[in-house]
Amino acid sequence: MPVEITWWGHATCTVEDSNVRILTDPLFVRRLAHLRRRRGALPAPDSRRADVAVVSHLHADHLHVPSLAGLPEDTRLLVPRGAPGAVPGLRRLTHLRVTEMSPGDVTTVGGVAVRAVPARHDGRRLPVGRHRSPALGYVIEGQVRTYFAGDTGLFDGMAEEVGPVDVALLPVGGWGPYLGEGHLDAGRAAEALARLAPRSAVPVHYGTYWPIGMDAVRPHEFHAPGDEFARLAAERTPGVSVHRLAHGESVRLEVAR
Repeated sequence: MPVEITWWGHATCTVEDSNVRILTDPLFVRRLAHLRRRRGALPAPDSRRADVAVVSHLHADHLHVPSLAGLPEDTRLLVPRGAPGAVPGLRRLTHLRVTEMSPGDVTTVGGVAVRAVPARHDGRRLPVGRHRSPALGYVIEGQVRTYFAGDTGLFDGMAEEVGPVDVALLPVGGWGPYLGEGHLDAGRAAEALARLAPRSAVPVHYGTYWPIGMDAVRPHEFHAPGDEFARLAAERTPGVSVHRLAHGESVRLEVAR
C-alpha cells in the first residue's frame, strides 16, 4: 500500500501510511500576526482529520493553538517536551490527547511508529521566551519511513540521528526575505538530501506566508525555493525523485525497502 503525502502549505502536510493519517505542524489561517497567506486557498475542513498530529517546535507558525483547537476529538497530539508549560493555551485543548516527546522517544499509532529526532533550531516560544523545549523532527515509520524535518539547520550527525528514510519532507525557505540561523534554504536542503539519501523528497515551508506590506521585498525568496531545490537536487542527488507539490496537491509513493 503506497504512502500518500499532501502539502497544505507552509510546514503543514498530511502523511497517510498504513491507514493512519499523520498531520504535521497544523496551520490553517489566512493571517498570523504580521504574516498573510499569499498563495493557496485555505484547506478544506477535511484537512484537519488526523489520527495523530505532530508539532516540531514552539514558534507560533508551527505550534498554532487555534489550528490545534480545530482538530477532531481524541486526536493524538505529539509536542516537544515542556511545551504545555511554555504555551498555556495547549493546556486548554482538553479534547486532544497530548504526549510530550524528546529525541529518541517513540509513539505507536495503529501500524505506524512515530519517532522524535533532533533538529537544530531555536526551541523557545518567542525569541525572548524563557521557556525552552527541544526543537524536533519526526520519522514516521509504517509501510515506508517518512522524515518530517520541521524547522532545522544542517547539523553534524544528521544522517545518523535521523536514520535511514525513504521520503524526506524538507523545509527549503521561510516566511520572510531573510533566513536566520537554524533554517534550511534550497541549497542547504539539497545538502541535507545528499546526507540523508532518501528515494523521494517533497519541499515544504516556502511560498505560503509573507509579511504584510513586503510583497516587493526579495520576492524570489517567496516564489523560487521549491524550483531551486529541485534543480540543485537533480545536480547533486540525481537518484532522488523530487515532488514539488502545489498547495493541496498529493503524491502517492510506493517505496521498496
